[in-house]
Amino acid sequence: MPEDVREQTLDTGETAYVTSLRGGGVLRHPLLNKGSAFTAEERSALGLSGLLPDLVSTDMEQQLSQAYAHYSGAGSDLDKHVYMWDLHDTNVTLFYALIQRHLLEMLPVVYDPTVGEAIEKFSEIMRRPRGVYLSIDHAGTVEERLTSYRDAGEDIDLIVASDAEEILGIGDWAANGIDISIGKLAVYTAAAGVNPHRVIPVVLDVGTNNEKLLNDPAYIGVRHSRVRGEQYDAFIDEYVTAAKRLFPQALLHWEDFGSTTARVILDRYRDEVPTFNDDMQGTGAIALAGLINAVTASGTRWADHKVVVLGAGTAGCGIADQIAARMQLDGATEEQARQNIHLVDLPGLLTDDMVDGLLDYQKPYAQPAAASAAWERTPVQTDVAASLRWPAMGALREGVREKGMISLAAVVENVKPSILIGTSTTPGMFTEEIVRTMAAAHAHPILFPLSNPTPLAEATPAQILGWSNGAALVATGSPFDDVELGGVTHKIGQANNAALYPGLGFGAIVSRATKVTDEMIYAAAEAVASQAEMTEPGDALLPSNARLRETSALVAVQVAKTAVAQGVNGVELSDPVQAVHEAAWWPEYRAVVAG
Repeated sequence: MPEDVREQTLDTGETAYVTSLRGGGVLRHPLLNKGSAFTAEERSALGLSGLLPDLVSTDMEQQLSQAYAHYSGAGSDLDKHVYMWDLHDTNVTLFYALIQRHLLEMLPVVYDPTVGEAIEKFSEIMRRPRGVYLSIDHAGTVEERLTSYRDAGEDIDLIVASDAEEILGIGDWAANGIDISIGKLAVYTAAAGVNPHRVIPVVLDVGTNNEKLLNDPAYIGVRHSRVRGEQYDAFIDEYVTAAKRLFPQALLHWEDFGSTTARVILDRYRDEVPTFNDDMQGTGAIALAGLINAVTASGTRWADHKVVVLGAGTAGCGIADQIAARMQLDGATEEQARQNIHLVDLPGLLTDDMVDGLLDYQKPYAQPAAASAAWERTPVQTDVAASLRWPAMGALREGVREKGMISLAAVVENVKPSILIGTSTTPGMFTEEIVRTMAAAHAHPILFPLSNPTPLAEATPAQILGWSNGAALVATGSPFDDVELGGVTHKIGQANNAALYPGLGFGAIVSRATKVTDEMIYAAAEAVASQAEMTEPGDALLPSNARLRETSALVAVQVAKTAVAQGVNGVELSDPVQAVHEAAWWPEYRAVVAG
């Protein structure tokens, strides 16, 4: 809590806010402000007489109606985004109550995808600084800056940090990426009930390679290229050390880090602190949740599926990791599981003769080059070869330019995969030929075009279902309308991480988990899968986001139970269901007491 506000339990059992602020200071404080909902007694005690109209309305309904009318009157999604965060800075409780009432409509505006446009125009729309800006140019001051936001030892449950190197589909936006951390925390609260007054949004500003930002006079961050190597590693270590010392119970969430750093950071700290990377683990787990239901519907054992993943970045490889682990539960060896998964990226099929140019987390899935030696190769243009972006790719670029690449179409033709996952951010990659090839080989091919936003999807559900005569099992990364085909209404489940990470994080918080284990993540995926109503042909493979609070509560309970079963819980938890219920924060006005 801020210095001028503390919580107190009244004789009635109700929790109230006690504050030393008076008059306008109370109204300007977004945690305390209730507008017309201040009672006559509160107005008198807090010096609010004359500062509010005479109307006293402790029912939030009128305020919600007025706020929604203002929201609806905004001209664009970006205008609505700005309005909502202005409301947040005025009245936090009303902000979350409004989102809760219009969850499906507002989450895409408050967070993804509108947050991408907000980040690109951050210098134009920024109203009030939020969160903590940690700059590599001021290394050595991380602890000082964190305590400027919250005192050491305060009850902080969750810190979301980003260095904003790879934001959504828009790339490197550096200090502007504070909005990613802020928006992510809003989803944690709206979807799962994480207390918004016990969280910290952080941006780790290590510079940017975005020339537009570096040449923008209004850009808010440090003005030099991205720092890498030992200096970067030391800065991340300073952040983790400070966060752990100041807020020892906090879950550390990593968001939108680059492909060359995300896995390294997670692997370095996951056994030291409770930590989680949504781009890898969350994306992998929500895809797995959909696949759990799709594989059941397909009637084929996990270990017998052949998988192709288009897009071998953090998201694609995170999904591959989850699939490989699930195959091993079904009896496959680690080697067999990895041999069943083929990764396709800019250089085409990733093979073991490319390993010197691949990232560490891609190498386990590199297929034997000899096995595909006779497959058709596609000539590669110079500019495509030059775009290969990973470190140590010089030799690989030359090889691809000389030999050509094994394309997605060639991989599908030869492998005949039963599962095709898309995280490429390249529209139209799942062609009619590819879908028909899969449908000819499998009764129920599974295709997940997960790239988002909508225009980046590898194919639309209508296309996939049409080309497969309704046989395909489909989930997407963006929302799509139902598809009517052959008398069946196909409901399209969205593999939106918001259905999983809020509950996963909340379960870790409630159990005070000392680490976030693979088993906890798998429990979250199974819990999400169980919420899909798979009773009729065409039912969605994933639950609707309209039920996020319900889904998140179930996820949190299963994650907390798993933490206890593994002995990584930091508190006694005899009844996880009750513990999750009692810990959940709801946007309801509390009494404000003069102190």
